[in-house]
Formats: sequence, C-alpha cells, structure tokens
Amino acid sequence: MNHFFLPEAEPVDVSLRGFARAHSGLVELHENPLFVTAADSHPGRRVGIVSGGGSGHEPMHAGFVGRGMLDAAVPGRIFASPHNRQVYEASRAVARDEGVLHIVKNYTGDRINFGIAAERLRADGIEVRRVLVDDDLATESDQTATGRRGTGATVIIEKLLGGAADTGLGLGELAEAGGAFRRASRSIAVAGRAQTSPSRGGEAFALGDEEVEYGVGIHGERAAETITRPPFEELTERMTAQVLAALPDTGDGVILLVNGLGATTLLELYAVYEQVCEVLEKRGVRVAGQLVGTYVPALDMSGFSLTMTAVQPDWLAWWQAPSRTPAFPSLPFPGADR
Repeated sequence: MNHFFLPEAEPVDVSLRGFARAHSGLVELHENPLFVTAADSHPGRRVGIVSGGGSGHEPMHAGFVGRGMLDAAVPGRIFASPHNRQVYEASRAVARDEGVLHIVKNYTGDRINFGIAAERLRADGIEVRRVLVDDDLATESDQTATGRRGTGATVIIEKLLGGAADTGLGLGELAEAGGAFRRASRSIAVAGRAQTSPSRGGEAFALGDEEVEYGVGIHGERAAETITRPPFEELTERMTAQVLAALPDTGDGVILLVNGLGATTLLELYAVYEQVCEVLEKRGVRVAGQLVGTYVPALDMSGFSLTMTAVQPDWLAWWQAPSRTPAFPSLPFPGADR
C-alpha cells in the first residue's frame, strides 16, 4: 500500500479531524452526520451555500469553506457521494433567510442525494436551488447518458458564487448567476499514470510509458481515448484549443485554472500555465483571472486538467473578492485578523 492511513481506521474521518484541528479558526467539524461549516460567514449573506462530494479530491470541498466561499461542505467516502442526511443537516445548519443554494457536480449519486436532501428541506419550509456543474468535455457525447461530468469548474463557480453571495444577492439571483457560470465553463484532463487504489493497492488502470489517458475523470474514470504521448507543446495546445472551442464569447477574457490531479508537481503545473498562456495570447484571449495548483486531485494521479470560464465584466469583482478559507489563495477582508 502506498497510502499513509491508520490501520482499521476510516481515513476520511481521521483526515477531517486533522483538517478541523489545523484550521480551527476557520471551520467547524460536525461528526454525526459528517460535515464542515464555516466558523465566520459574511453577515450580509441572505443565502447559505453548500457543496460536497466524494473525498479524495482535497482541498475540494472542505478547503473552500469559509468567509467568501462556502458556508458548508459535505464529504462522502473516497470517490463516493455523501449521504442525503449529511446534505440535509449541513444545509439546515447554514440556511439563511432566503434559504440555501446547493452546488452539485454532475454525478448520479451526488444528484440523487442532494435531491433527496432538497425535498426534505423544502418540507421544512427552507427554500433550495441547485447549480449543477457539468464542465468536462471528455463526457460531452450522445452516448453518455448522464452528460458532462462536473470537474475543475466547481472551484471557479464556488468562488464566484461566494463573492456574489457576500454582496447580498438573493436565492434566485444566485441560482441564475450560477447557471451562467456553468454554461461559460469547460474542462479537459489528461493523465500519465492512474491513481493508487486505497482499498487494494496498485494503480487503478495501466498505461504504457509513452501513453496518455486523454479525457480522464477525477474519480479515475478511464478516458474514451488513450493516445501516444505527444510533445508537451502539442498536448497543451490541443487541450487549450478544445476548451476554447467549447466556450461562448471570450472577448472579455477567461478565468484559467491549471489543476494538478495529485502527483503532478508545481514545477510542471507552472510550465503548463506558461504554455497555455502563450497559446491564448496568440489567439487574442486575455487571462482575466488565474489559479495554478492542486485543487481537484484524483488521489495521487499523475496528470493535470485545464478549466476555462469565459467571463463577463461584472464577474471579475466576485472572483477578486476577498475570502478566508483554508485552501483558496485570496486576500483577507480589510482589517480581518487571519
């Protein structure tokens, strides 16, 4: 086994206890059922924002809980949806006067469990709306019954919606904005080595030394296409062109996320970022906002993803708005004591 977990212990539970201990001024851990809430949310919010999904993608989602982003995050087991009771209790804990907004990645288990929780919340008189993130171009096919998966765009959307919520927007306004962010975001990911299975050890799937999995998923799902590894410049240009071609008007620029899938170094990720920026410059596309690092990994997979969101001018204030979370790199609120 390549992972460092306590024997006979549930790794997600132990990890979240350590996470909450390390960031005790920012988050609070609830263990029955399991969820994380912000210790200090913006007082002007009219809506609570909740996201979640399987573990193994840290820092998403718990690392983005805090002022300026999420009010609560609901973790499932590794690569598994959270239970609807977790979503329900977390949503009740952070719901505001106008209710709660769920940010849900497009996976069957997540949709079902967030949906059941939403029904229970409405029965309690709490208004609920959903933003369904579906940015993954690898699953944009008529043969894919569930449609595009939700991947790296989730981070961008959580930041934009957090900034918007702090300005006092209501539930309907946030849901409408979230839909616009979703439609303006697309991603693609590649891997040179699969993640190590925490249950049985070994790589989840095999690739040759000169092969790349083009369009891999964040749960280690095999891509529709395994290709011979192209030169670095050719690979990044292909990915950039594919994402750009799927976006709406990019005249106001893009927010660009270069995301590591777990085992990819910052040395590599910044090289990818530089190469992608050069391609965008040649095509006349401005990088209006950027994020480089490992934010949505697939355990220890070796690979990276590109996400772009075609921005509208008024979105940038929400992207640049201050936040205070364990993992998102942003400036604190003026006068705030970190």
